[in-house]
Amino acid sequence: MTDTAERDEQQQAEQSDRAEQSDRSGQSEQERMRERRRVALAKAERVLSRPGHRRTIRERLAHLQEAAPEVYDLDQPVDIYGNGIVADLEQRVAALLGTQAAAFFPTGTMAQQVALRCWAGRTGNPTVALHALAHPEVHERHAFSEVSGLRPVRVTSEPRLPTAAEIRDFDEPFGALMLELPLRDAGFVLPTWEELTEVVEAARERDAVVHFDGARLWESTVHFGRPLEEIAGLADSVYVSFYKSLDGFGGAALAGPKTLVDEAKTWRHRYGGMVFQQFPTALSALAGLERELPRLPDYVRHARVVAAALREGFAAAGIPWARVHPEEPHTHDFQVWLPYDADVLTETAVRQAEEAGTYLFAVPWDRGGPGLSFSEVAVRSPGLEWTADDVRAAVAGFVERLPTG
Repeated sequence: MTDTAERDEQQQAEQSDRAEQSDRSGQSEQERMRERRRVALAKAERVLSRPGHRRTIRERLAHLQEAAPEVYDLDQPVDIYGNGIVADLEQRVAALLGTQAAAFFPTGTMAQQVALRCWAGRTGNPTVALHALAHPEVHERHAFSEVSGLRPVRVTSEPRLPTAAEIRDFDEPFGALMLELPLRDAGFVLPTWEELTEVVEAARERDAVVHFDGARLWESTVHFGRPLEEIAGLADSVYVSFYKSLDGFGGAALAGPKTLVDEAKTWRHRYGGMVFQQFPTALSALAGLERELPRLPDYVRHARVVAAALREGFAAAGIPWARVHPEEPHTHDFQVWLPYDADVLTETAVRQAEEAGTYLFAVPWDRGGPGLSFSEVAVRSPGLEWTADDVRAAVAGFVERLPTG
């Protein structure tokens, strides 16, 4: 029996043993894998990203305790219903984005519903034009139509942002155009600066307002070659997240004209977003703005090094069809596609972490088509330590663990 066959047989036996243990413990296979992934990430010595939400409570609190004195006077009173540190965070965000004002929200889902219902009241048109892969359409249980009386219409389903021609030629009127920058489910893709400005101009020609779903807008400056305030300045309103790029505890902000933000705060109260105290979340957001925001350009640039090394590694390993998308990442997040079953790839990634201490693909793989799966790769602070040779070696170790036949 060859070494490869022996390894495959051993893997199958171990999987069978784990399945039996799972049955006895009452855990589902999905729950068991989730726990293995959690433990593997905690123990792995080499990762490209170690996001805060995957750490322990103790680790999160220790990190905040270390960062907090650098970003805020801790002898100030705690916030009550949005004053104090929350109001200071709102001012900081408005200054960074170059807008008149900003409002803190507990979630981006709430922030965007409020923003677009406010614009609907102003334009007299509740129709929101957006991409078929936009976050509210795919991940928020149709919140726009079910909760806020908005009517979403899909401009395109192509894996890119809408074009100016598609906006001009769309066959019904709309009051607002929502653009997700970057478009996460298409591969964290962004248009060129020229394409973005043309799309905004096309919407304005139709007397529509433009709202940016900028959950990860912080990451876009390298691709656009423009500062944040210039990018945000194209839109009538912008939503940004404090945890997706900045590693905060949660929370979001809606930025735009003061009259819009004032109205949004009223609706925030009506939606249940007027939380009594939010200083831990606000403090973590300030820490993210201080510590992570300046590092994002380095993450984006190194993501391009990692992406190129992944392509080279899979080519050298003889994988018949492997893709990195986009080929040159637009942000520090991108997709990797491989011709294997998603469960096989997730198992292989976890096994590599358990056996070698290297967790190359820490995000579970999803089915992307017959015989194809994809995973998202993020490059953050730990990833800056990886050279291109490190990435290629990790790919070789990953491919060696893939089952044959």
